[in-house]
Amino acid sequence: MEALSVDYGYDRPPVSEQSRQEVARRAGVDPGYVDRLVELGILRPGAGGAFSQGDARRARWVHGLERSGVPLDRMAAAVRDGALSFSFLDASAFDRFAEVSGTTFHELSARTGIPMDLLKVVREATGFAEPQPQDRVREDELSVVQTIELQLSRGFRPVVIERWLRVCADSLHRIAETETDLWHTEVELPLLEGGMTEVEMLEAQADLGSQIAPLMEQTLLAIWHGQQEHAWSKNHVENVENALEKAGLFSRLHYPPAMCFVDITGYTRLTEERGDEAAADLAGRLATLVRRCSQEHGGQPVKWLGDGVMFYFPDPGQGVLAALDMVEGVAAEAIPPAHVGIHAGRVVFQEGDYFGRTVNIAARIAEYARPGEVLVSQEVVDAADGTPVSFTEIGPVELKGVSGTLRLHTARRRN
Repeated sequence: MEALSVDYGYDRPPVSEQSRQEVARRAGVDPGYVDRLVELGILRPGAGGAFSQGDARRARWVHGLERSGVPLDRMAAAVRDGALSFSFLDASAFDRFAEVSGTTFHELSARTGIPMDLLKVVREATGFAEPQPQDRVREDELSVVQTIELQLSRGFRPVVIERWLRVCADSLHRIAETETDLWHTEVELPLLEGGMTEVEMLEAQADLGSQIAPLMEQTLLAIWHGQQEHAWSKNHVENVENALEKAGLFSRLHYPPAMCFVDITGYTRLTEERGDEAAADLAGRLATLVRRCSQEHGGQPVKWLGDGVMFYFPDPGQGVLAALDMVEGVAAEAIPPAHVGIHAGRVVFQEGDYFGRTVNIAARIAEYARPGEVLVSQEVVDAADGTPVSFTEIGPVELKGVSGTLRLHTARRRN
């Protein structure tokens, strides 16, 4: 962020000696609000009236709580009585959370030339509501703006940048929500059950958070870099094959990709009968199983549905083998039987998802399949030539929402 401070003119005072005005700016509140928090005892400036970086966070968090409907005077009373404390916000784990800068979205758009609509997506990507032109930009959003500036300067289309931002936001939102739930069940609840008060728990969990947060960030980056290597290697292989093919030095068979839907029979009824904890356990075991099976055969999970998963396979034959592994694995795990539908054909990729007729037909085939059955279209059979699988045609079938009839086949391992 040092470069941003120079480029956009943002000066940063020492975090241990922030003025009343600076705390208000970083918290996104009026200076009068800071005075009010001091009067109530929520903020306690040091010698000479100096505030800390934690004070700026306290002002912003308390303001957010008040806006969400929590009475300010009630919070102050709880702090005075010792029933509530915001001192945990001094922990270094919270240093990663951005403060508000001194520039507005309107000013930033004018300075950079980035369209206002695209800047609004940056705010939405961080999980907050759409900003108004006069709202001030968060400091973490400025680092995103640097990336967008470079992308636009190299000819990236705004619509593509927006799609990328939304996919990042969706994926990271799921990570953050799962991480928060893990923290609550594995850290906060055990501390409370061990006899700590709410205030003591908040202090203790903040100390642990300061230790583990950098390691979790390191883990997240390591996984992301590994995924990049996988995706970039795949793209590089395709580029090399294309170059060799154009030079007449290489030829390859061209098969359409396959979409695969794996559904669990009676999943919804089972989770309703056994409760949320059993549902979470079932979902976790299923996720581990199907992810491993798909990756072993070159596929990837696209999205998790209410009672199953949607997959993409570049090679339809490998998709069939993966589906058979999944059905067998589900049975071995004592999970209700799975039924699978696979269809091969052209697909449209957009915002991390796949669309088109091929996807719709695969979903309908999965609905038609019986428990424990892997059912595929004729297009999959044609593309799976050489795969150690036997196919048995069940005849032309009419599927709901699909015009005409389809030749469907059950797939089994070849003896």
